[in-house]
Amino acid sequence: MTDYNICVDMSTVEVLHLGKPVTIQREQDPTATIRADYAATARKCPPYCIQPMQLAPGVETFAELEVLDYLKRIRAGDESLMVVDSRTPDWYAKGTIPGAVNIPYAQNMAGQATDLPGVKRTLSELFGAQENGGTYDFSNAHALAIFCNGPWCGQTPNYMRTLLALGYPADKLKWYRGGMQDWCSLGLTVI
Repeated sequence: MTDYNICVDMSTVEVLHLGKPVTIQREQDPTATIRADYAATARKCPPYCIQPMQLAPGVETFAELEVLDYLKRIRAGDESLMVVDSRTPDWYAKGTIPGAVNIPYAQNMAGQATDLPGVKRTLSELFGAQENGGTYDFSNAHALAIFCNGPWCGQTPNYMRTLLALGYPADKLKWYRGGMQDWCSLGLTVI
């Protein structure tokens, strides 16, 4: 049993990351501090502007316990859900939430919706939407919990605005606004 639980009734969460089991828990060392990448409090705006709590109508904003619930449900076999790390591969390589899939905004979603071959691949092959004559059927598309570096990072808001513009249903989009900064500040496992 750990001394620093995630919450009153949850000490750890078991997830799969790239097919391997990983235990998510709070940091157990009381002298541990936040990672340097997330310690800066002065960030130039733009581009690092504080994002609103409500990103778009119908898009639910998640916090850590909701992300953990998604990860538990995925581990239990719910293939309709995904936790997506929208950061660039170099940031993903520095550490991510165990169980998250790296589908970077900059590589797959940037630009105009009409000229994005990467978007078509992302929507159909990765998110489960079906293309039908230039439009998409999202009835079997995954519910996505998407995050980036934190409340000051614009990658996920831009990602979601692009998805919404393409017709992705707002009720299938969940925004983990706190992202890696909040995850790390709470001492949760990073892989």
